[in-house]
Amino acid sequence: MGIRPFTYEDGAEFIDRVRESKALHHPWLAPPASPDAYASYAGRLIEDPAKAGFLLCEKDSGGDVAGFVNINNIVQGGFLCGALGYGAFAHAAGRGLMSEGLGLVVRYAFGPPLRLHRLEINVQPGNVASIALARRCGFRLEGFSPDFLYIDGAWRDHERWAITSEMPKR
Repeated sequence: MGIRPFTYEDGAEFIDRVRESKALHHPWLAPPASPDAYASYAGRLIEDPAKAGFLLCEKDSGGDVAGFVNINNIVQGGFLCGALGYGAFAHAAGRGLMSEGLGLVVRYAFGPPLRLHRLEINVQPGNVASIALARRCGFRLEGFSPDFLYIDGAWRDHERWAITSEMPKR
């Protein structure tokens, strides 16, 4: 497994993977499924210094995109924090690739050039797979936020998970 930044050229493969994975993602997330939506999404990840987006690529398959992890809301200064969002694609689900890829992004975020201190994951309580991923990767449950994020037409409750640079990594 390897990680690399999003590019505009990844649009066709990313959109194909999103369309194949609709049942896996709904109702938890809605990644871009059209060329225009992808261009806008990738543009924010590429151009906004408060974001960093990574594609998780399988080394054994010639670099096929298996999923993605984004670091959003990066804050420097005394906070040194970012919020993670992620998704696996259906062909890669259940193979341990997200654990490996999320671990690579966590190490990147805590190292140069970002040197963050804390990463957060906000997960809907019913998203058992995402909660298991956060736990496997060493994140700790820190709390519960009712009506936290607007997803799929409604404000959704979320559990808050976090890891700091001092915590042991798995």
